[in-house]
Amino acid sequence: MLDHPKFITHRHRLVENLREKGIQNEAVLGAIASIPRHAFVSSALESRAYEDSALPIGKEQTISQPFTVARQTELLEVAKGSKVLEIGTGSGYQAAVLCHLGVQVYSVERHEALYFSAKDLLRALGCRARLKHGDGTKGWSAFAPYDGIVVTAGAPVIPDDLVAQLSVGGRLVIPIGDQQSQTMVRLIKTAEGQFTREEYSGFSFVPLIGEQGWDG
Repeated sequence: MLDHPKFITHRHRLVENLREKGIQNEAVLGAIASIPRHAFVSSALESRAYEDSALPIGKEQTISQPFTVARQTELLEVAKGSKVLEIGTGSGYQAAVLCHLGVQVYSVERHEALYFSAKDLLRALGCRARLKHGDGTKGWSAFAPYDGIVVTAGAPVIPDDLVAQLSVGGRLVIPIGDQQSQTMVRLIKTAEGQFTREEYSGFSFVPLIGEQGWDG
């Protein structure tokens, strides 16, 4: 069973917490209120699923803090029907939030075990996300350009391939910094070869591994 009345109460408390912390987009808050986050963690961590904290999901990866998921989603400013590329599927939770917003989701995960588990869970929840196992730092050029790209791991620099796969008017949201803490960067493509850049401090992600990430 993927949901239970007690979890619905916990989710609404989480949403109020996120609202108090500054999340303003009601559609994003509605998605958080609807997605059973406990289904994306192990049964041993179910009781902590609606804490505003990151939790381990195996392979030295985490399901992001709900505030971080909400903030990244809010910064994407997606509309129903938007095409969004996610780098780092992980548990599948961020993809589920995007699907709930009516977004066409494309997601890349480098860990094969996480790729398969997220694929199965998203299907069970009725989320029509398209997933790929591979190096997310290269993006997914077959379906580019994207209206939004969200990266759920901390990178040393913005990968050139991701910038190239962004549509005019599109937004790339990515944490940039060292392997302990990062600044959330939003890059908005205003015209071909032209971008505006915004920065938001105070985030911490697992490292983005790949040819254009830390291993590169």
